[in-house]
Amino acid sequence: MTRKKIQIKKIDNIAARQVAFSKRRKGLFKKAKELAILCDAEIGLLVFSASGKLFDYASSSMQALLEKHSSVHSENLPNLNEPSVEFQLESNIRAKLNDEVEKKRHELRQMKGEELQGLGLEELKKLEKSLLGGLTRVAEMMDGRNAELICDIGRKVDLLIEENQRLNQLVEKMAYQTHNMQGHSSESIVNNSQDYDSSDTSLKLGLSFLEH
Repeated sequence: MTRKKIQIKKIDNIAARQVAFSKRRKGLFKKAKELAILCDAEIGLLVFSASGKLFDYASSSMQALLEKHSSVHSENLPNLNEPSVEFQLESNIRAKLNDEVEKKRHELRQMKGEELQGLGLEELKKLEKSLLGGLTRVAEMMDGRNAELICDIGRKVDLLIEENQRLNQLVEKMAYQTHNMQGHSSESIVNNSQDYDSSDTSLKLGLSFLEH
């Protein structure tokens, strides 16, 4: 019958955890002792329990093993007095970047007309050519922006013209409707006046007939 595989996780029950710690610690020390005997190895183990209690095992002297470990570890540490290859590479890159930045600052000051002393004729011509090229690019950029601005103004003018035409048409329509309404009112007044005159004439003739 095969043993049930135990899931490796923290044991929640404190009592069971202490029992497991004691058993496995003893087993670990036993395996370390066997390894030291079988392979003629120097082994040192330090184990601290959850409460901070120290348990140790050494195949010889724990102090001797610790001193040997410290000695080997110090030999493997890099010499702090000698910079590492990474540090040297980083320093070289930083120095090159600083030189490049200072060079660009110097060129910028010369373009502003500063620090021109000591420049030869060829260097001055080169600086002049660079300035003219920059001015040309600035002029081209300004022309492009001006063209965009003119086109934008033209579009706005077209929109205003269309809006003005629409308003004029609306005003003309309203004036036409008002004129038609006034015409119909005048005709109604004339017709009513004529009807009144006809009725009045008929009434007078009737009265005259009665008198005779």
